[in-house]
Amino acid sequence: MNLRQDIRNIAIIAHVDHGKTTLVDKLLQQSGTFRSNEHVDERAMDSNDIERERGITILAKNTAINYNGTRINIMDTPGHADFGGEVERIMKMVDGVLLVVDAYEGCMPQTRFVLKKALEQKLTPIVVVNKIDRDFARPEEVVDEVLDLFIELGADEEQLEFPVVYASAINGTASLNPHAQDEDMKSLFEAVIEHIPAPVDNREEPLQFQVALLDYNDYVGRIGIGRVFRGTMKVGQQVALMKLDGTVKQFRVTKIFGFIGLKRVEIQEAYAGDLVAVSGMEEINVGETVCPIEHQEALPVLRIDEPTLQMTFLVNNSPFAGREGKWITSRKLEERLRQQLQTDVSLRVDNTESPDAWIVSGRGELHLSILIENMRREGYELQVSKPEVIIREIDGVKCEPVERVQIDVPEEHTGAIIESLGSRKGEMLDMVNNGNGQVRMEFLIPSRGLIGYTTDFMTLTRGFGIINHSFDSYKPVIHGQVGGRRQGVLVSIETGKATAYSIQALEDRGVIFIEPGTEVYEGMIVGEHTRENDLSVNIVRAKHATNVRSATKDSTVTIKKPRTMSLEQSLEYLNDDEYCEVTPQSIRLRKKILVTNEREKAAKKNKYVVAE
Repeated sequence: MNLRQDIRNIAIIAHVDHGKTTLVDKLLQQSGTFRSNEHVDERAMDSNDIERERGITILAKNTAINYNGTRINIMDTPGHADFGGEVERIMKMVDGVLLVVDAYEGCMPQTRFVLKKALEQKLTPIVVVNKIDRDFARPEEVVDEVLDLFIELGADEEQLEFPVVYASAINGTASLNPHAQDEDMKSLFEAVIEHIPAPVDNREEPLQFQVALLDYNDYVGRIGIGRVFRGTMKVGQQVALMKLDGTVKQFRVTKIFGFIGLKRVEIQEAYAGDLVAVSGMEEINVGETVCPIEHQEALPVLRIDEPTLQMTFLVNNSPFAGREGKWITSRKLEERLRQQLQTDVSLRVDNTESPDAWIVSGRGELHLSILIENMRREGYELQVSKPEVIIREIDGVKCEPVERVQIDVPEEHTGAIIESLGSRKGEMLDMVNNGNGQVRMEFLIPSRGLIGYTTDFMTLTRGFGIINHSFDSYKPVIHGQVGGRRQGVLVSIETGKATAYSIQALEDRGVIFIEPGTEVYEGMIVGEHTRENDLSVNIVRAKHATNVRSATKDSTVTIKKPRTMSLEQSLEYLNDDEYCEVTPQSIRLRKKILVTNEREKAAKKNKYVVAE
């Protein structure tokens, strides 16, 4: 069996913030792939603004490095379980994985999620213990933890014999010895070439190319990124596309792109083992196979993770609609959502009875909030409803998504956390006291119990806790109230500008969300009530001017700093009768029914129905 010794295909796995992107930057710089006069951006793999701001990888990207005549294709994988659909497909394209683990923090839940997928595909792992230069680094213990995790995830004997490279990505050094670093990353490059299997060279056989990721470009339309599993593909070749529904379409390969560094380069042909991007097909989808017309043989279809959470996206109809956005009509919104479907295979968009609303389903809060954030940056205005989990029927039983949660907190906060997760129907699986004042706990909890939990969690742990969660499975629905907001809200009854005078008068009623001078409208949420019911308030009232001088005339009004909420916090905060209005400049919370007396009538009617 011939092997292509000139190529290696690997995926890189790491938890958020364990240094994966920095590592790839340094490998690119040291491999000689860039010319000496080319500038390499820091965090070059995270190309999208949101990825750079949040320090997370959302879209899988690929880069290629030339090292001593061997091309190493590196697929970057998202660490967050909301993007799990991408991960599974990447694992099909590669022959091995680099698992990057922090030398102090050790294994984390999101690493576990991706690693499980890699081991199931029988891929060869190399473990990179990164940040070896950190204070309190504990490389030997971390390697033991990784070994335990491999055993727990069902790794076979070969996978358990993994090589370990100790690295400091920020310094661009690596070595096989935990106590001393070499001056460069040569030992990591050599570990990849020595341990990761070379792809089989069967370029003489009939072509099989499978699409694992999609891209879109206004000039050439859809682009399918995938691996040539067998044979040779050439520009200009007439091929058959085996569709997911069983039909076959013929097309001509108009362009093939290879990867080198971070660029795509046009190439004339690709062989078995190559990772390439192909254009020329209008309607290509993930999992479809390209093969010769006379030898139609499809590869097994790739599984795509189903969505677990849905929200309603609506046209903005608030009194301030159209003031800040460029795109506000239902036609523009629908076009943008349909465009997202071109590249995001884990997303679903369904029409509703109203032409101005769509149900958008995704893999989790992060997945949907990043779509909303991208849309507002592009100039769209929209409203969204509270996120809801998708209930599925499995063998006649209604089931809901359940998440595995890992929490690291200082010892003194453990009681409060156990109690708060217990009230959200969380079930404790494990609790380990590290002896350094930190406790690590693991829970299984219904996904709806986690909606809105992050804010509570930060308050309970005074900001010292770390929480990570990833989708575990579907389990029978737990009945009763799970999570949700306890407090009522302060709702404006007037339209106008908020005044310092009225904000000061309302401070003892709750926490205010806005600053003096903010424009508000009737039905807009301006704060959180101290009690469980909603309270209608006048926040635009100005102080009456009289000609009587008061003794306290010269005292300055001092008011507390308002609570500002990010997009994620706003989405988590919503109740069933509320919307979040999102525009390029503002994020406002509002009631679905804006007019005060109509809203109160509806609430009474609701209460009456429930009581019956």
